[in-house]
Amino acid sequence: MLPLDRFFDIRVKFALRMWRALSNVPVGADPAGLSGQRRSRLLASLQALDGRQEGASYRDIANALFAAGAISASSWKTHHLRDRVIRTVKLGGDLMQGDYRQLLLHPYRGRVPKALMRGGDLTPP
Repeated sequence: MLPLDRFFDIRVKFALRMWRALSNVPVGADPAGLSGQRRSRLLASLQALDGRQEGASYRDIANALFAAGAISASSWKTHHLRDRVIRTVKLGGDLMQGDYRQLLLHPYRGRVPKALMRGGDLTPP
C-alpha cells in the first residue's frame, strides 16, 4: 500500500526499484542519489571551510581548489573566482551549522519546511 501523499512519486520510484531488485532485473539509477557535480561542490565546500578555519586566505583557497595562481593582486579583488571561493566557504559553513540535514532529504527537500530540517525533527507536520 502506497499512500497518496506529497511523497507518492518518490515512494513509487523506490517501490519499483525494490520490485526490480527482487525480480533480478537491473534496478537503474538511484533517484535519491546526488549528481557528480553536486558531490564535487559539497566536497570543495568542506575543503574550503577546512582551509579557512586553518587561517588560509580566500586567494590561497582558490589556488588550492581551482589552480588560480596566475591572477594578479590588483585583479583579484574583482575576479569572479574570488566570489566563487567566498560562496564555497559559505556553503561549507552552512553545512557545518546544520544544513547538512538537507542532504538526507535530497529527493524531497522542497516538500519539508526548513524549520523542521534545522530543528532536527523530520517528522511531517
